[in-house]
Amino acid sequence: MNVKRPLFASLAVAAAMVIFAFVTAARLPADAVLPTHWNARGEPDAFSPALWALLFPAMLAAGTSLGFALIPRIEPLQEKLEGSAPLLRASWIGIMLLFLIIQGTIGLPAYGIEVPVNAIMIGVGLMLVMLGNALPKSRPGFFVGIRTPWAILDADNWIATHRLGGKLMMLAGLAIIIASVLPLSPQTIGIIVLVSVFSAALIPFGYSWWLWQSGKAGKA
Repeated sequence: MNVKRPLFASLAVAAAMVIFAFVTAARLPADAVLPTHWNARGEPDAFSPALWALLFPAMLAAGTSLGFALIPRIEPLQEKLEGSAPLLRASWIGIMLLFLIIQGTIGLPAYGIEVPVNAIMIGVGLMLVMLGNALPKSRPGFFVGIRTPWAILDADNWIATHRLGGKLMMLAGLAIIIASVLPLSPQTIGIIVLVSVFSAALIPFGYSWWLWQSGKAGKA
């Protein structure tokens, strides 16, 4: 898998985010603070100095880019790596978009552009939908996908587990998007997010074990 092009593109995005951070911070008073954390309702509940708040998503974007570029180099199952390329790309793009949304939510109000309070929650939901759509297209690997020991060692188990996992992750993403636009309490939204994410993570794990234990992977 060739990562030079996506690495260059994502590092360029991270560099643009750094420039945006410095330009935006320069527009604000020296003692200005900006939000760095939001509750389940999308309301800010923690703040940091403006420049640090704006740079943090950019640094995460740069570190994530390098991390994704490293995965193909350290993957032991090199012969199967290309099979997981769609999922790796979807994960990479989804997380970079989320960092852009976070930085935009923090910095755009300095330009008079108010970002909806639920923008980050919607971004998380969209990222999960993207990942869920790409999950069934992956193949066994140690760094990408739902990496249960039974799925890594059995291609049929992997395919069946990722078909289920993809559907559950897409449903989780849709549930988070819907919850974020409804007039629900922060507690209710938090419960929906936790139940959705943990269901999408834990059910495929148990399903993978059940397929291995029952020997039904090839029939799923």
